[in-house]
Amino acid sequence: MILDLTPLAIALVGLVLYTVLGGADFGAGFWQLLAGFGAYGRELRDHAHRAIAPVWEANHVWLILVITVLWTGYPVFFGSVFSSLAVPLFLALLGIILRGLCYALHNATDLPRERRVIDTAFAVSSVLTPFMLGTCIGAIASGRVPVGNALGAPYSSWTNALSLLSGAIAVSTGAFLAAVYLAADARRFPAAGLGDAFRSRALGAGAATGVLALAALAVSHHDAPHLYQGLTRGLGLAAVIVSAAAGLLSMALVRSRRYSVARLAAAIAVAALLGGWAAAQRPDLLPGLSVRTAAADNTTLVALIVAIAIGAVILFPSLALLFRLSLAGRLDADRRGPVLERPERGDALRPAWAARGALACFVAGCVLLVFADDDAGHVVGVLAFALTAVLGFTAIGPDQLAAQEPHVHVEPPPDGPRF
Repeated sequence: MILDLTPLAIALVGLVLYTVLGGADFGAGFWQLLAGFGAYGRELRDHAHRAIAPVWEANHVWLILVITVLWTGYPVFFGSVFSSLAVPLFLALLGIILRGLCYALHNATDLPRERRVIDTAFAVSSVLTPFMLGTCIGAIASGRVPVGNALGAPYSSWTNALSLLSGAIAVSTGAFLAAVYLAADARRFPAAGLGDAFRSRALGAGAATGVLALAALAVSHHDAPHLYQGLTRGLGLAAVIVSAAAGLLSMALVRSRRYSVARLAAAIAVAALLGGWAAAQRPDLLPGLSVRTAAADNTTLVALIVAIAIGAVILFPSLALLFRLSLAGRLDADRRGPVLERPERGDALRPAWAARGALACFVAGCVLLVFADDDAGHVVGVLAFALTAVLGFTAIGPDQLAAQEPHVHVEPPPDGPRF
């Protein structure tokens, strides 16, 4: 039984770390959406962008770990969840891709209109992804994912009240973590008012998260009685109490501007919340599917655990060094790249229509691969994605990049004696 539970415990730890670390990155995007206009709003957005720059991509390691462990160690559970919840999981993946693209383009332009489009797309995708992942957790917790390939309702399984509340909790939790982290990071930068701005946001997001959690608990009383019972007794109740206490403590620490300790308390509150869900979910992963039934054979589980242990020897020291340098401000050097100038109107015609065509093909491919049931529709969807890549390289190819390379003007040395 211990062998069956070990990979599941590892996956839970990975989910906690992804929520505490990666969720804060998504929360930073949420605050960029609500930063406002003008120079002050721009400063808030730049601070959020600057703070997550060293770690935002590394935090996806935990999501990859969770998916790999579940896929390998619990294939029946993985297949049931990913087939029944294909739509929200696809939307979450789409948000991750769009978010990474917008983040990479953040410093590619300084034109106000283009920056607004990029920042807005980044912020919207930062809300879309945690919301969709949260609805998936709500669907699993409410017992709406049956065992089997694509046997769950494709839409009602994740659009019910409990799932939508779970998605909202995922967004508000990330916003709360991000505000606490950004308030602490603001002490390293000279801009006045950043710390207080995110301090007030942390207090508001913390209160909103508490209200949403209580609402979800009330809804689960009627919508998912087994979940409600698990959260109001035994280990589940203990986890709920720890989460509430740590959340209130973190808000008190934020109010007194003790951000370093508030970070830890906020992380404990979120970890206990996920722990309570896991405790309430046991002993079944899905209705009628126990851990023992879902687990792979012993040989596979042993190989998986050994592989994770070997990877941890490399991964954990590397990430520890990265976060230590980031929290110490050693990676806060100015990373603004060269600002690309807008090309002439005639040179921009071809990239303009190519970019629009690539976007249209991408949308068509997504629709066909998600909603089409026949093979022909899937084939056309794949071809649409291939055409997206071709048009994308046409829109932004080597010739366009070379034409926009910034030219550095070097002043000649003044006349006079040279040493």
